[in-house]
Amino acid sequence: MSDVSPETNEVSSASTTPVGNSVSQEQESNFSERYSEVMAKVNETLNQVDWSQMGKYGKALGIIAVVIVAQVVIKGVIDTINLLPVVPGLLELLGVVVLGQWSWQNLTTSEKRNAVFERVQNLRKEYLG
Repeated sequence: MSDVSPETNEVSSASTTPVGNSVSQEQESNFSERYSEVMAKVNETLNQVDWSQMGKYGKALGIIAVVIVAQVVIKGVIDTINLLPVVPGLLELLGVVVLGQWSWQNLTTSEKRNAVFERVQNLRKEYLG
């Protein structure tokens, strides 16, 4: 069988395994030390951030979030409308009619075309710089 006596086994296992709450206290102290180190690094990193620029980033993120939510809502509405049998064809016809009217009003003469071109250029300068 085995050359080692059972008493030796008990002694060796008792000496390596801590008894009671010593394991949890040791782990808790390691965790608290590690937590304080991590929090110190986080605070150091946050102190290096230029907080005066955060307003711009917040506005940009807010605009992006609103655009995403609006696109999801619009997609849901359009998908629901598209399920109705007659409505998609009527909406396409309405789009063609509106495009035709706008084209007739704004693109029939060269003066009107130049005015549209100037409006587009002004909007481009105003918003794109």
